[in-house]
Amino acid sequence: MEVHITEDCIACEQCVEICPQVFQMGDELAEVILEEIPEEYAEAVEEAMDVCPTEAIVIE
Repeated sequence: MEVHITEDCIACEQCVEICPQVFQMGDELAEVILEEIPEEYAEAVEEAMDVCPTEAIVIE
């Protein structure tokens, strides 16, 4: 699983609160800190995607 954050991010930090193992706040936008997401974090990443108010999290 690969995850990307688009420029639609409004830096609400919800993804970081849900899964800090995968997301962190950058200067202006959230960032994905792992290239490949381990299966153990898949459910939390999907939850972060679902709650993102701007749908800025993209799972591939």
